Amino acid sequence: MISMSKKKTDLAKDLRAAFAASGMTRLALSKQSGVSYSVVHRFIAGERDLTLGTATKLANILGLRLVKG
Repeated sequence: MISMSKKKTDLAKDLRAAFAASGMTRLALSKQSGVSYSVVHRFIAGERDLTLGTATKLANILGLRLVKG
């Protein structure tokens, strides 16, 4: 069984990796996703976590799909 903290870490890692591979700027991700620049910046910098709703918005822009596992 995988703990919830393990799942959260993997999701954050996957989102950050997708962002790095995308070539997008933090500002572009913010504008396209509708998530504030401050939230995007702090998340990418590892300074904060995301709500599931915010993670979904970022994932959609980055070409990822969140699925229940």
